[in-house]
Amino acid sequence: MIYFDHNATAPVMREAREAWLNATEHIAGNPSSPHQFGAAANKAMTEAREKLAAFLGCRPAEIIWTSGATEANNMALHHFAQVLDPKAQIWISPIEHPCIMESSSAYFHHRTKFIPVTHAGVIDLDWLTVEMADIRPGLVAVMAANNETGVIQPWREILAICQQYEVPFFCDAVQWIGKMPAKGLGECNFLSGAAHKFGGPRGVGFLKVPGRGHVTPLIVGGKQERGQRAGTENVPIIVSMLAGLEAREKQLARNEHILRGVWRENFERQLLHKLPGAVLVGAGSPRLWNTVSALVPEGSQLRWVSRLDQAGIAVSTGSACTTGKEEPSHVLAAMHFKAADAHRVLRFSSGWETTEADWAALADALGKIHEEMSHTRAHAEA
Repeated sequence: MIYFDHNATAPVMREAREAWLNATEHIAGNPSSPHQFGAAANKAMTEAREKLAAFLGCRPAEIIWTSGATEANNMALHHFAQVLDPKAQIWISPIEHPCIMESSSAYFHHRTKFIPVTHAGVIDLDWLTVEMADIRPGLVAVMAANNETGVIQPWREILAICQQYEVPFFCDAVQWIGKMPAKGLGECNFLSGAAHKFGGPRGVGFLKVPGRGHVTPLIVGGKQERGQRAGTENVPIIVSMLAGLEAREKQLARNEHILRGVWRENFERQLLHKLPGAVLVGAGSPRLWNTVSALVPEGSQLRWVSRLDQAGIAVSTGSACTTGKEEPSHVLAAMHFKAADAHRVLRFSSGWETTEADWAALADALGKIHEEMSHTRAHAEA
């Protein structure tokens, strides 16, 4: 089976798995306990925190461990709901992950303003610049790269605008971390990430927060994480996460992602050749090297997914958190695609272990299925 759904979750990589097994065997204590076992666990967790901070470019004390990005994102918006003026607005992009969209709706109701997005899937920086000159929101939240389309957002430019007007900037970097260099992300006031998107273990992530001040905890009942997130930290998967990220950062430093981007581009040419009428979503924008979102002809999304699954290739229709719902993608809607077109989208997301031959096999399978569907339709119409 060839796996093209890494943006939903990636198989656990060898380095992460070995680090988890080693930590599980040798780190038995609770990091909050006062004895030697606790001290050893705390030391391992501290070292992991320091490594992550070094990759991001922030201080270790600014990192809070969480169960994943969904918790981290909810935690950030919960914090702002407690500390902002009751009349303050937050500005977010309408292409954010559902956990941002729904938590902003829950906490801010009608006080959420959406930053316009172009048809190419990038937020409108000109709009943000003009609006910010007149109005100061309580928070701006824009992801680093979109999970459905792979379109990279200008988070550095957004950060600069926010810094100019002293507005906090929150960046969901889940799809970026482990696929693109993490350096510089730590400059964001708030930042979230998760391990399982790049080959780390499931169930661990983080929220990077400002160094000064106290973040309002979402989960209470303990003094862990400096009183900002209650619950005993899962040291083995934290250690595993950093072992995986360290390996990915080495691959990025060797520019191994550039060649993989060429493989993706070659696949896109084959897709457009084999599937006349197909459309690449966000084709004119910078995108992650691993992600292709395409509108395909002939039949429904689920039919394509099922046929590819039968052919031994796993793909998705978009976000794993929304797949199966009848509503079209809110991301494509924000990009001004028609609802009928949104029901034709497939997402192909590779991983570091995906080969050039895997991309070629996917293109061949798509072409074969298209021919079969076209033949079936022609026969039915005859």
